[in-house]
Amino acid sequence: MLERASKPMVSLVEKYLPDPYLFVIILTLLTFISAIVFEGHGPMAVVEMWGNSFWNLLTFSMQMLLVLVTGFMMASTPLVRGILNRIASLAKTPGQAIVLVTFIALVASWINWGFGLVVGALFAKALARQIRVHYPLLVASAYSGFIVWHGGLAGSIPLTIATDGHFSASAIGIIDTSETIFAFFNLAIVVALFIVVPLVNRLMLPAESDSIYVDPKLLDDEPDTAVVINRPADHLENSRILAWLIGFSGLAFIFQYFLDNGGLNLNIVNFMFLFIAIILHQTPKRLLASLNEGVKGGAGIVIQFPFYAGIMGVMTASGLAASISAGFVSFASAESLPFWSFISAGLVNIFVPSGGGQWAVQAPVMLPVAQELGVEIPRVAMAVAWGDAWTNLLQPFWALPVLAIAGLKAKDIMGYCLMLLIITGVIISAGLTWL
Repeated sequence: MLERASKPMVSLVEKYLPDPYLFVIILTLLTFISAIVFEGHGPMAVVEMWGNSFWNLLTFSMQMLLVLVTGFMMASTPLVRGILNRIASLAKTPGQAIVLVTFIALVASWINWGFGLVVGALFAKALARQIRVHYPLLVASAYSGFIVWHGGLAGSIPLTIATDGHFSASAIGIIDTSETIFAFFNLAIVVALFIVVPLVNRLMLPAESDSIYVDPKLLDDEPDTAVVINRPADHLENSRILAWLIGFSGLAFIFQYFLDNGGLNLNIVNFMFLFIAIILHQTPKRLLASLNEGVKGGAGIVIQFPFYAGIMGVMTASGLAASISAGFVSFASAESLPFWSFISAGLVNIFVPSGGGQWAVQAPVMLPVAQELGVEIPRVAMAVAWGDAWTNLLQPFWALPVLAIAGLKAKDIMGYCLMLLIITGVIISAGLTWL
């Protein structure tokens, strides 16, 4: 039934969803017009908001590019490829492959969102090298695990409000993760998604006659390991000693970092991927060969993330994001506020795809209303967090690293994600409202 129901969505998206670059251009112009029409700003003022914030995501853009490149380099080592292939061999049928990649992506994303994005995409490729399975749905399933990230261990909103000195501490104090990430209602939502998302993905699997397969040879990302010594410098490029000296220095730092109770974040994930890759590739030459292959998929990140930074700047500085939030909560009751917080966060996330940035915009609107209506602050905060995660199934911003690793375009997977958007939206909003 779901396979038939998803067909019109897949067809619609394939026909009308533009390339993510064009998507961000359209969003930019829509944001301009909205800020002028609804917030009363002049055109030049809006352009200045946009230009002044255009480069605000440079650090994050580099982090995301490194998520792609370091993850690719680590996965192309013989050891990691062998591990992925052995796990992939557990799946004997296309349906099992879809369920397995979804479950692995959900677990990895719950632990850390950057880790989840890379692991899901790389594991999808490992499965496709062994099993003839509908490749667009396989990659969509890998990406679908990302939906749980903001309810997991690296959720930026629950971790922010659990940190001393956060920007809203004077109003709500410090809220422990036992009231957010590990609260019953949040864990129940996570468990429900762990059951429903793999099942939905499996039920969307098309018949063999409608499936799109990929040649396993095209997924072979193993670098050239031939050793050629023609000049003295070649000895250095093929030196295991140099690679291991610097590689094990990196591992020593990682070991000490976790001994000092350091937590998983994007920088430490990239650090681990890089230095594990340095050691496992064994020589600088093999590492660089892998790097040259991995960096080819990063063009979308480089060109699009600055445009999203500009959109975020306009949404925040113009007051447009706050107005959207205020509009939704203006007619909310104590019972319905978590639901409307979730919906408004989902809409804002399309324009401001950043959990921390979104909370900074929405918290000043949501928190006073929650206090006035007597609604639990942790529940409202998690409603915003889940809304941010939810519409990532529609917004291609976070899918770019996955698509680059998999070698697909957004239109290839977003039809399946749209079906998941509808089903998971019902589950999450019900959990936030009634549990």
